[in-house]
Amino acid sequence: MNILLTGANGFLGKIIIKRLEKEYQILALSRNCGDYQVCLDKQIPNFNHVFELVVHAAGKAHSLPKTESERKEFHCVNVIGTGNLLKGLEKTGIPKQFVFISSVSVYGQESGSNINEEHPLEAKDPYGLSKIEAEVLVTEWCKQNNVVWTILRLPLLVGENPPGNLGAMIRAIEKGYYFNICGGKAKKSMVLAEDVAAFIPKVAMIGGIYNLIDGGHPDFYKLSAAISKQKNKKTPYNLPLFMAKIIGFIGDILGDKAPINSFKLKKITSDLTFDDTKARQIVGWKSQGVLEYFERNII
Repeated sequence: MNILLTGANGFLGKIIIKRLEKEYQILALSRNCGDYQVCLDKQIPNFNHVFELVVHAAGKAHSLPKTESERKEFHCVNVIGTGNLLKGLEKTGIPKQFVFISSVSVYGQESGSNINEEHPLEAKDPYGLSKIEAEVLVTEWCKQNNVVWTILRLPLLVGENPPGNLGAMIRAIEKGYYFNICGGKAKKSMVLAEDVAAFIPKVAMIGGIYNLIDGGHPDFYKLSAAISKQKNKKTPYNLPLFMAKIIGFIGDILGDKAPINSFKLKKITSDLTFDDTKARQIVGWKSQGVLEYFERNII
């Protein structure tokens, strides 16, 4: 199979290449390296190949916008970039299959349990909104061009040297300044990037919209304990909720300068889990446990 992978130099993109390059011919697209060096938000690519499968993993994430310009960047990269990719494919040849890497952020929820694919898309933040718009572009384009389309809505990605909040958590544990709040009881859905990568060729043939998770929903205490053990660090201390609320209140007063505020505190101490039953029943999705992964791998 001839595969075009966008975002090939990103965290998930690198893992997709590593997992699939022995079985498939993968042509990589990214800003600064690969077979096609293209800034999708600024230009329409010119391809020299016709692809059977396109995996669109390029996108902007892992940042909190502070200015209007930073907020617009999510739209430029995730929406305009997706549109330009589709225009480039129209010039060269329509693929048989298209997989779009989306996010559970489209649901717009800060808390909840076992949220499935039927939940309304209620995102209000720039990132979540841009992913919703990109999903619409992809589904409409694929339907018009008779392409089998798949949308994978992913939670926190786990793997070696992960980006985002998980990466920040690991670094904090290494430096000894991470602590749990209220016992670290809040559960969060996660998924191993290598499992997502292995699943892509299979789900691409079937199509549909799927949440992918590890099924375990580890809480912060178990997660931090597993990482600490792997890093040969002491289990993180616990901060009582009343003390955390005081710190959050101070953060409300200080504004952006504070590392935590009442909103972030509520998010940290609330469950947010998703349901992957659809992927398991329809496509045979199987996943490794995140906690077990941390116990046996260097991160």
